[in-house]
Amino acid sequence: MSKILIVEDNEMNRDMLSRRLVRSGYEVVSAVHGEEGVAKAESEVPDLILMDLSLPVMDGWEATRRIKAKRDTASIPVIGLSAHAMKDDETRARQSGCDDFDTKPVELPRLLGKIEALLNRRPSL
Repeated sequence: MSKILIVEDNEMNRDMLSRRLVRSGYEVVSAVHGEEGVAKAESEVPDLILMDLSLPVMDGWEATRRIKAKRDTASIPVIGLSAHAMKDDETRARQSGCDDFDTKPVELPRLLGKIEALLNRRPSL
């Protein structure tokens, strides 16, 4: 079972995503801001991270940069999530180290496809 870290400050979004991912067969851990997301990426070593980009304490762009800068977490795929559908947001997310990008509200079938594609690219340990 793959473990997904959801970094999302909105409790309703976090709960909805978590429940739907668990029903899809994933183990889920969560964090409510970027700093906690970086810490959980290190302690939990998830298989993939869903990173809201507009977060308190430390935004998702900076949290992703820090995760990708550390040897132990650099290979964890990150999907940046944003309620803004601007092309600049996707470009900025990818420049921060996100492996993919999706918009909110989340369209679950599309997001699950992106999750599976990234998980299938990961080398086996």
